[in-house]
Amino acid sequence: QVQLVESGGGLVQTGGSLRLSCEASGRTFSIYAMRWFRQAPGKERVFVGSIMWGSGNTNYADSVKGRFTISRDNAKNTVYLQMNSLKPEDTAVYYCAPMGNDGSRIGSWGQGTQVTVSS
Repeated sequence: QVQLVESGGGLVQTGGSLRLSCEASGRTFSIYAMRWFRQAPGKERVFVGSIMWGSGNTNYADSVKGRFTISRDNAKNTVYLQMNSLKPEDTAVYYCAPMGNDGSRIGSWGQGTQVTVSS
């Protein structure tokens, strides 16, 4: 299994920035990609973006494209989500999810990290 620790959330004003971290441990050799998701109160968990573990190629949801950037440090088994120009609608609990090469999520969800953007 892969264990995850998400961190870096907090309270920020509209237009501010935060950087989230997701540190993976355990069977990290099985990770093909890492995805970020978020879940706002009363809403479903939705895709934010992803990064390929090997190539570093990234993909983003339209709602965050141009504002959020995903990067990784393979030596530290850590993925980052840099969030700029934050909006109140970005308020959510953010989760990272390791994906296998079959497209399925590896292991359980982490505890997530709360991001609150005040207007």
